[in-house]
Amino acid sequence: MGEETAGRAPGLSVRLKLTLSYAGFLMLAGAMLITAGWVFLRVMPDDTVRNTTGFVPNRFILLRSFLPATGTVLVFLLVFGLVGGWILAGRMLAPLTRITDATRVAANGSLSHRIRLEGRKDELRELADAFDAMLARLEAHVAEQQRFAANASHELRTPLAISQSLLDVARKDPAHDHGELVERLHVVNSRAIDLTEALLVLSRADRRSFAREPVDLSLLVEEAAETLLPLAERRGVTVETSGEVAPASGSQALLLQMTTNLVHNAIVHNLPRQGTVRVGTGVRPGTVVLTVENSGERLSPRLVSTLTEPFQRGTGRTRDDDHAGVGLGLAIVKSIVQVHDGSLAIVARPEGGLRIVVELPAPLR
Repeated sequence: MGEETAGRAPGLSVRLKLTLSYAGFLMLAGAMLITAGWVFLRVMPDDTVRNTTGFVPNRFILLRSFLPATGTVLVFLLVFGLVGGWILAGRMLAPLTRITDATRVAANGSLSHRIRLEGRKDELRELADAFDAMLARLEAHVAEQQRFAANASHELRTPLAISQSLLDVARKDPAHDHGELVERLHVVNSRAIDLTEALLVLSRADRRSFAREPVDLSLLVEEAAETLLPLAERRGVTVETSGEVAPASGSQALLLQMTTNLVHNAIVHNLPRQGTVRVGTGVRPGTVVLTVENSGERLSPRLVSTLTEPFQRGTGRTRDDDHAGVGLGLAIVKSIVQVHDGSLAIVARPEGGLRIVVELPAPLR
């Protein structure tokens, strides 16, 4: 954008243009009034009056007196229009000056500045409020991206550091059990791959780069529950599915990823034994609903509010848990819900565990 505007020739300022417009309008209005007076004098009756040179038409005397007065009026209107127009234009454009200054500050990298234009609502104040809201969203988005980048770097560095340590041990101690080393490297490498794939899914969801197609959430629930059944059986968790056909519109792959993440999260973050997971679908006016409930530890509302942030693990599960995930499960769910124009609600159950409700727009018929 800077290269496109750099070649533009300088022009008149908006304030000067408005000033000239005001002055021109006053001059035009004055000229029209003077013309009307001139025409009126031209068509008035030719009465005569006597002076020192004889008899002259009364209209001629009036016209001769009228001409100097018109010149004075036009000069006055021109000066008044220029001065008054300059002052009025400055007052009217003052909010735009503040908006321009805020834009320059934001362009220099500072997103914390706000215009906060006072006064009653009008077009300029609506523009200023919209600009403030945009800056607030940008600031929050940039801060979120910075946190995400820092966390992602930390998470990716951990398996790489572990691999480096294991390789250093093997190099310094050739007699070390290579079978154990290979197994540990395999686990660490698998975790790094899972994290990288999760980051790619999250990036794909944020770009909205998918085609919309009819999707039945109830079928996705059945597929996710069947896929994760062995994990649930190993952990002693019972998965119950119910509900009706829930037609939605979107990416089947992303919505399946969303459903799988929710069921996986409910299984992993559950009671040590005899835990339960209930997954259901339903239809409401204008929306379809996916509900996932699980037993588990009691969580505070403050902790629950952070669960959709990247790399948050609600129950403090250790990294050695091979099914604890990479801390992006609910972050991916949130992104998928957002790109499908839906809503996500996470509530702590009084008896422990979570109740997660996803609402997606129903397809238009």
